[in-house]
Amino acid sequence: MPQPTKILVLRFSAMGDVAMTVPVLKELLANYPNITLVVVSRKAFEPFFAGIPNIEFHAFEPKTTHKGLLGVLRLFKELRSYKATALADLHQNLRSNVLSRLFWFKGISIASLDKGRAKKRALTRKENKEFVPLKSSIQRYADVFAELGFPFTLKNTLTKQPEVLNQAALKISGKKGAQKWIGVSPFAQHSQKVYPLDKMGNVLTALAADGHRIFVIGGGQEEQKIAENWAKPNKNITSLIGRLNLSEELSLISNLDVMLSMDSSGMHLASLKGIPVVSVWGATHPHAGFLGYGQNLANCVQLDLECRPCSVYGNILCYRGDFACMNQLSESHIIQKVLNTIS
Repeated sequence: MPQPTKILVLRFSAMGDVAMTVPVLKELLANYPNITLVVVSRKAFEPFFAGIPNIEFHAFEPKTTHKGLLGVLRLFKELRSYKATALADLHQNLRSNVLSRLFWFKGISIASLDKGRAKKRALTRKENKEFVPLKSSIQRYADVFAELGFPFTLKNTLTKQPEVLNQAALKISGKKGAQKWIGVSPFAQHSQKVYPLDKMGNVLTALAADGHRIFVIGGGQEEQKIAENWAKPNKNITSLIGRLNLSEELSLISNLDVMLSMDSSGMHLASLKGIPVVSVWGATHPHAGFLGYGQNLANCVQLDLECRPCSVYGNILCYRGDFACMNQLSESHIIQKVLNTIS
């Protein structure tokens, strides 16, 4: 097989999954500096790839230009202009499968993500659970490039490089002094991955009372109201929700000392910027392979329960009815883990 020099990389969503591709692509390029990658993803995620040599970005617009089958055909026509010689499908959904097939008919080398669905079902089923660690998502991404003829060994280590904050971010954060900066990403797309908000409020209050600066990150309008209610009575708690664009938010994250996050995109944004994460796990589990790049399993806060994990993505309601995996997880356990990480 001829060695590809330009590779189309498909990963349309979600935010955390797209962020997880970034360190893998960086390591790929470090091992094969003559490759050019064309990353195809949602326009909102372009800041993840900014400033990385040998990466071009092509915006995927699923609600307008690339909607439906005609939109996929339009995207195919656009992507053909790059004259790529290989395609790495890191998404494996209907759209990416159609695109892969179209490029395959044009003689392009194709490799697709193996999501390991059968083993994930065995890990999360209620009866006869096969409780074993599965291959990580970042390794699954790397395997796709190995299939194309570009094998490499992931370092899986964090590299922190604090960025200079622009005026918009500095106006909110101020200059960093002796205080430790703790990012908190307390929300997630699915409720079964969210630590009860009253308990999370206690965690934030305790960390702020200890003299640390807390930044609440990630969420929509409803989450913004919750975060602002946490921040109002405490000068050490600041909500960033709705106040910075993604590039500015990433720059601020690069200056954190630690991130406290659910099994959600916050963990992967911190990983992207080389920041250690204390992650809280409920219905889901690190064994499913979604621990952030470079993160330490010892910094995962979770309870050993027979029912865990009951879901890969946290989108299945607790069959016990008591949400014990989160409700029985003490605030003091999380607080101590964060303090140990920044000590």
